[in-house]
Amino acid sequence: MILVDTSVWVELLNRRPATPLREEDLFNLATCGPVVQEVLQGLRDHPSAAAFRAAFLSLPVLGDPLSVQTFQSAADIYRLGRSKGYTVRSSVDCLIAAIAIEHRVPVWHKDRDFDLLSRFTPLRAHHH
Repeated sequence: MILVDTSVWVELLNRRPATPLREEDLFNLATCGPVVQEVLQGLRDHPSAAAFRAAFLSLPVLGDPLSVQTFQSAADIYRLGRSKGYTVRSSVDCLIAAIAIEHRVPVWHKDRDFDLLSRFTPLRAHHH
């Protein structure tokens, strides 16, 4: 299973994937609450939007509901990075990373924060 970040969904929705999604990949995809929020708030009105939304919401959701401990882990990740001289641009990315680490799944992304986070945490990041 792989947690797909918003950055990959945006690329796929804009039909500009650097790596095409294979049918067998569809059975290994997962999401999480922060990604659901980001993807759906950016979803444009389009004839296929309702079908995408239904399919997207049928994916396994990791960390649902999120515990306070997960938010604490995200804050710890952010603070650890800062103490090591790294600037993580998005606290939401720290939360997504905490969820992935907690569930022992990699993050598939096109966002430099995850490459950075993988330098000082156990996060496994796969750049799209």
